[in-house]
Amino acid sequence: MTIKYKRILLKIGGEALAGGEGKVGIDVHEAEDLAMRIKGVKELGVEVALVLGGGNLWRGKDGLAHGMDRSVADHVGMLATVMNALALRDALERVGVETRVQTAITMQAIAEPFIRLRAMRHMEKGRVVIIGAGTGNPYFTTDTAAALRAMEVKADILIKATKVDGVYSEDPKKNPNAVRYDRLSYIDALNRRLGIMDSTAISLCMDNELPILVFDLWQAQSLERAVQGERIGTIINGE
Repeated sequence: MTIKYKRILLKIGGEALAGGEGKVGIDVHEAEDLAMRIKGVKELGVEVALVLGGGNLWRGKDGLAHGMDRSVADHVGMLATVMNALALRDALERVGVETRVQTAITMQAIAEPFIRLRAMRHMEKGRVVIIGAGTGNPYFTTDTAAALRAMEVKADILIKATKVDGVYSEDPKKNPNAVRYDRLSYIDALNRRLGIMDSTAISLCMDNELPILVFDLWQAQSLERAVQGERIGTIINGE
């Protein structure tokens, strides 16, 4: 068996822990299901880091709509990602995957601070590393945090897990005739404003030649197939 991507950064929206878009909170069954999918790729010998969103617990836009300060809203969102990280760590440990949580905002009682070399060392020892609290700064999304951390830990690819089997020209739920892309250049992804990731995240990957893969994590063995280089989802790179 050939592994194409030996170290990955997996970006997962917080909704995955709630059981889908529009749902809120943390569902322990969904956390366990996600843990088992990560365990499957770990058993292939792949080193895994994760960045989670916090949309299942907090939507900053709701706060902003009521006049909340942007920095405050973003910091609340960062704390939501830490809650998700702790829940997923617990699920991973329960299925036998040794896991560490690191955070961009120091909270020594529950997690390690994010230290790049320590994160890489954990991965080398076979541990999953979940990186919470985004970049630690307001005005940056968890997509941008994922791109930044992927570069810092020297990941081979940034994988954005969704419940759609790739990137489409339009929302396939609204337009059944939407075109699905197998491959996009960074420039096309930026210019077409397809809503894959925010422009800062894509630009960061483009500047550092880090490929992005967007695919449906909930298809059977999709993550295992992805790391072996099988053509699934949509790959975004400089070609």
